[in-house]
Amino acid sequence: MKRRHLLQLGLGATALPLQLWAASPDAPRLLVVFLRGAYDAANLLVPTASSFYYEARPNIAIAKTAALPLDANWGLAPALADSIHPLWLKNQAAFVPFAGTNDVSRSHFETQDHIELGQPDEGSRDFRSGFMNRLAGVLGAGGVASSRLEAMAFTDQVPLILRGELPVANQALRDLGKPAISAAQAQVIAGMYANTRLAGTVSGGFEVRDEVSREMAGEMEAASRGAIAAKGFALEARRVARLMRERVTLGFIDVGGWDTHVGEGGATGQLATKLGELGKGLALFADEMGPQWNNTVVVVVSEFGRTFRENGNRGTDHGHGSAYWVLGGGVQGGRIAGEQVEVKAATLFQNRDYPVLNEYRALFGGLMRRMYGLNDAQLAKVFPGASARDIGLV
Repeated sequence: MKRRHLLQLGLGATALPLQLWAASPDAPRLLVVFLRGAYDAANLLVPTASSFYYEARPNIAIAKTAALPLDANWGLAPALADSIHPLWLKNQAAFVPFAGTNDVSRSHFETQDHIELGQPDEGSRDFRSGFMNRLAGVLGAGGVASSRLEAMAFTDQVPLILRGELPVANQALRDLGKPAISAAQAQVIAGMYANTRLAGTVSGGFEVRDEVSREMAGEMEAASRGAIAAKGFALEARRVARLMRERVTLGFIDVGGWDTHVGEGGATGQLATKLGELGKGLALFADEMGPQWNNTVVVVVSEFGRTFRENGNRGTDHGHGSAYWVLGGGVQGGRIAGEQVEVKAATLFQNRDYPVLNEYRALFGGLMRRMYGLNDAQLAKVFPGASARDIGLV
């Protein structure tokens, strides 16, 4: 069997996992949640002190009386009243508005790639090297964390963010019990690598995938009896937490469907429903992590924000600056973090979007310095050409 046939079966070199040992109880956990489609940050983190917000969104603005008060300038979408707001009240949730990348293409794919790669704004890109894979390399090779490092993408394929020199596992949560590679195909592939230096990695990779599928399929069956929600992110989040609690220290999951050009809604409607589902999932994740929640940081990002003014279809179009969420038991939360500016027409980027005042590589770099104690040289390997900015998130 040729390597191209192996790739056609869905198992390239980057899909082979690191050996998944039981993770150290004290090892920091990092989960990155990517909202693909560019969610509308202004209807999540509501600028309630801005009269311009209400002028710019006559049909989709969230009323100040409906928003959950966070501080004198900001409120939270009411769809998160029972999920994220309680974490905020416990100082386990923070938000960073005016966050994102310097990319101004407003292209979903271009900007998603830009963020996942984490490489300098200028120059050519290496699509074989995502920043979470580079982080895994620094942590594993540099002695910063346990050498038994586990990284996993909870996605159909290994995403750009986790591609690189280190092999990383991926598990498609929506297809549990329906492996892309049959037992017979797995046996053929394992036979290819028999008596080679990759023999243990390949056979171990299939064993891990089978074990994870069995564990998660059992929980799916339980969910169908009403134990947890049968559909949506909430179901997947509990499964992810079980793995991250026991064996995975670096995780990635993406959630789609955030491109709200038409009929976005305000306090209720299309976006509010999606935010409610996401918030429920994240709250269940926190609960399922148990004591490990104190060692866990969840960062929710999106490729860019939306236009500040609503469009003619009562929706929003591709924008620029967004708002990141930072959650965790050890997070210095209960605050709006990072550089901010008054929300008014004069401060919009190109008279249409939130500006980016908190560049994502600097934010992640500062967070990683706090979480892992990385020095400048190590951070430069993760985010070459960037300067870490510590805004005290953990």
